[in-house]
Amino acid sequence: MVFNARYADYVDIATTEFLRASCPDFGFIEYHVVKQTIEWKAPARFDQVLELSLSVLHLGTSSFTIATEIRVAGQEQIITRAETVNVYIDADTMQKTAIPTDLRTALKKGAPGTVTDHAGYVSRV
Repeated sequence: MVFNARYADYVDIATTEFLRASCPDFGFIEYHVVKQTIEWKAPARFDQVLELSLSVLHLGTSSFTIATEIRVAGQEQIITRAETVNVYIDADTMQKTAIPTDLRTALKKGAPGTVTDHAGYVSRV
């Protein structure tokens, strides 16, 4: 089975890809994770390919919360859910700062229909 701490790694990688896809005009977005809650429903096993779906749950003045659902590729059952609260920071001062309006708009829109494949997974029917 996948070790429980790895799920946070998966969420981190998926968040980077989500931000890259939903906010392509912003380059690297500086943020800090301030809270993460992970709820395990079922295990992932060795060599299973996982699918992660992300969406923005909440946008605050300087924070944004991302929901992540993890499934075994090709299956409907959610095996893990995560909620991650991030705080947007100024890259120069490393202090939290308000999310700019254009970035806020991009985060609200998200990246519907975008798929980033790190596994080379091919669905077989």
